[in-house]
Amino acid sequence: MKPIPLLPSMTNRNIRFCILYIAVFAVVLLLLSFVSPAGSCSEQDSRSLLQFLAGLSQDGGLTTSWRPDVDCCTAWEGVSCGRDGMVTKVSLPSRGLHGCISPLSVANLTSLTHLNLSDNALSGSLPPELMSSLSLLVIDVSFNHLDGVLLLPWPMNTGLKLPLQVLNISSNRFAGEFPSNLSWNAIANLVMLNASNNSFTGEMPIAPLCNGSPSSSLAVLDLSDNRFNGEVSPEIASCSMLKVLNVAHNKLTGILPIKLFDVTSLEHLSFADNDLQGEIDGAHITKLTNLVTPDLGENSFHGEISESIGQLKKLEELRLDNNYMSGDLPSSLGNCTCLTTIDLKINKFSGDLGKVDFTSLHNLKILDVMRNIFSGVIPESIYSCKNLTALRISSNHMHGKIPVWLAKLKKLKVLDLSNNQLTSPMPSWINSLSNLFYLDVSNNSLTGNIPVTLMAMPMLESDNYEAHLTRLFDLPVYRISALRQYLALTSFPALLNISTNKFTGVIPQDIGQLSALSQLDFSRNKLHGEIPPAICNLTKLQVLDLSSNYLTGPIPEALNKLNFLSEFNISNNDLEGPIPTGGQMSTFSSSSFVGNPKLCGSILANCNSVKAAPTVLTTSGKQCSSEVISVIAFGVFFGVGVLYDQLVLSNYLDM
Repeated sequence: MKPIPLLPSMTNRNIRFCILYIAVFAVVLLLLSFVSPAGSCSEQDSRSLLQFLAGLSQDGGLTTSWRPDVDCCTAWEGVSCGRDGMVTKVSLPSRGLHGCISPLSVANLTSLTHLNLSDNALSGSLPPELMSSLSLLVIDVSFNHLDGVLLLPWPMNTGLKLPLQVLNISSNRFAGEFPSNLSWNAIANLVMLNASNNSFTGEMPIAPLCNGSPSSSLAVLDLSDNRFNGEVSPEIASCSMLKVLNVAHNKLTGILPIKLFDVTSLEHLSFADNDLQGEIDGAHITKLTNLVTPDLGENSFHGEISESIGQLKKLEELRLDNNYMSGDLPSSLGNCTCLTTIDLKINKFSGDLGKVDFTSLHNLKILDVMRNIFSGVIPESIYSCKNLTALRISSNHMHGKIPVWLAKLKKLKVLDLSNNQLTSPMPSWINSLSNLFYLDVSNNSLTGNIPVTLMAMPMLESDNYEAHLTRLFDLPVYRISALRQYLALTSFPALLNISTNKFTGVIPQDIGQLSALSQLDFSRNKLHGEIPPAICNLTKLQVLDLSSNYLTGPIPEALNKLNFLSEFNISNNDLEGPIPTGGQMSTFSSSSFVGNPKLCGSILANCNSVKAAPTVLTTSGKQCSSEVISVIAFGVFFGVGVLYDQLVLSNYLDM
């Protein structure tokens, strides 16, 4: 099963590629900064800008400064000019602009080099006149509501090359096929094209973009989050200067062309979430000696990871998740000393994870091998990864104890060892992991009492633990009951899950100290005693599961005050007394309480104590009614009898 992204266009896989975009923008802005102080605004440029303003239905307050009676070069917000008084830059990102871009307004700014209208609510089409500008170097209209078919320039002089270097039309509503029959020669100077997060269809526009020319200057190409289909064209090799290629989240099929690996300048490569297949040939991929982040996850690749991967010395992120890859991990992976992320989850990798020597991977921050077939013990060499932030080895066949050396991973924030065959008690040193806020050891064979130190986890005691979290990373979280995914570290739940183990004893009273917890699961263990009232102090709880234990006593009334609680289960225990009413407890179905024969409440149809009272009352009522009827009947008959006797006696005396 593939994880469903919450916001595909905003995942960290795309964020990684934005870094290079920023670098490109920075270079362009640096060039533009070497202009002399502006002169007075030209009358033509002033009229063009006012025409642009008139086309907006909401101007974000621009009319305050955009006035005809003041100089547009010195007083108009977002406008910069050259020494000759000609407008060179219009930068109005995130201003709440609504309306259309007037075709002849901005296009008439003949010295304009930089146009930034990103992150607004502009609609309509992108005027092709902008693309035909003989001065524009940068056009950024990303994150708007622009739609329709994209029209690219077709100059009268087909030999003309426009100066445009950066075109960012991402996160709009463009649809239809990408233009392929227009003059791409005209934009041969293009360095970056970002058309991600639209609704483009058809085949990838590789051939027209690079025009079959090895001299193409295109360095960044992002076509992710669209509807492109078909196979990847071998003509991709014509983009010989390409450093970033992102075609994730499309509908591409077939195999990766061998020619792709001739683009040795590639640093960031993503074909994630398509339907590509075949093997990843180690002999070919090692030609990409500059490769930093290969992302081939969520496809149908099979085969093994070649030992030759150790030759990719610049590798920082290896993402092959959600495929059908198998075999042992190559020991040469330990040679990729720059690695920060290894994401191999949901494959068929097997063997001993310890074949990889993690000692040299000092930069590793994320290790995710969830849902594979790894066996053996958790490799001790991982303790050398002092920067490790997230470790997930869940749903494998690992055995043995929770290694003592885990205590050395002081930066660890997420630890998921669930669904393995781990044994022994929970270690008392667990609270020494001062940054840990997500702990899942469910579905193992852990024993003993819940250690008191688990109730003193520094990050889970923090009133505002999210303030301590700074790094974003893509580490989806899966639950058995439902598929959930958290794409950012700050959106991970503060979680403590020790369910489906062999823990005994009582729930410590100090549980109330973990005020940051949003999910608490102690279900399917052998816990006894009462539900500690202190658990009601966990006011941020959204999930509370204490089911299938041996808990006794009443349900604390104060649980009604946990207003954020959306999932609650205390079924299959030995609890007793009435179910609290009039609060949060009333929002849950009977399945949250069943299996506690001594519990009473209207929500439980089979609650004997509730049924008993009406039965007694009904019987008593029937008895009372019978007695009343008998008395009345007796009185009536008695009265009739007396009356009859009186009548008979009266007649007799009258005679």
